Amino acid sequence: MNRVKINEQVTVTAMGFKKNLTPYPRRMEFRGITYDFIDAGLRCIVRYSGKIAEIITLSDGLSQYCLRTDNKGGNWTLLSIMS
Repeated sequence: MNRVKINEQVTVTAMGFKKNLTPYPRRMEFRGITYDFIDAGLRCIVRYSGKIAEIITLSDGLSQYCLRTDNKGGNWTLLSIMS
């Protein structure tokens, strides 16, 4: 697998819910392209510089995406893409 580090802010345009009603991104826009996710993978909470963030892995069926949110639901950062 080839991993590309991005670390750029993206726009999440649709949210979905797992069976336990945990929300996760279903669609995002990045550099003018819309990505539809079919699966939400691992999720973890991290603390850095006194802030709390959540990191989520997602898949569109071809590649895996790693996103970080500020845990307030407003700001999303695409950390990396693995294809």
